[in-house]
Amino acid sequence: MMEYTGERIIPKLMNPKNGLVIEHIARYAFANEFCKGRVLDIACGSGYGSEILLTDNDKITKLVGIDISTESIAYAKQHYSFPQTSYYTDNALNKDLHTIYGTFDTIISFETIEHFEGDEIFVQNLYNLLKPNGTLIISTPFGRGKDHPCSCPFHVFQYTEEEFLEVLKPFQQIAMYHQIDSTIELPKEDQKYYLMVAVCKK
Repeated sequence: MMEYTGERIIPKLMNPKNGLVIEHIARYAFANEFCKGRVLDIACGSGYGSEILLTDNDKITKLVGIDISTESIAYAKQHYSFPQTSYYTDNALNKDLHTIYGTFDTIISFETIEHFEGDEIFVQNLYNLLKPNGTLIISTPFGRGKDHPCSCPFHVFQYTEEEFLEVLKPFQQIAMYHQIDSTIELPKEDQKYYLMVAVCKK
């Protein structure tokens, strides 16, 4: 049984009113609108997102979850297996991912890119994994910038919006949404937000 350490969201072990749970579920519900065909959830964690993505969505033909944690993948297989799902243990920085798993119509990457050095390698991997005209939905918290120390023990750094857009520049179209609690929207001037959710087209 997985233990909740604060690093990964495990809804079955957390209070449903927990702000982190609400935020994460809202992102998957938002992504559901874009998901179709072969879908990849990279750094899928405990796999709870699969249930949200497959709810009322008959456009998903295959849903692949990849995570570096063998424990998380075992948990996902046990608790969130559906006819469309497959889960694998692998590293998001493995440059051979597209060779191993093929390409996808939609890719989801929530709260991943800030966890390691090598963000440009990761974004290139996402680009290689995405089919032409495919959609990537990727999120990260607002931060003070890559040159500043980060208070979260699980994050290497946190981006400014300019830095996040810069690392996503391989993609030809980027729509930047902002999130606060369960609200994900195009940013309003007077509203403070905590997270960025970019919808990118190849």
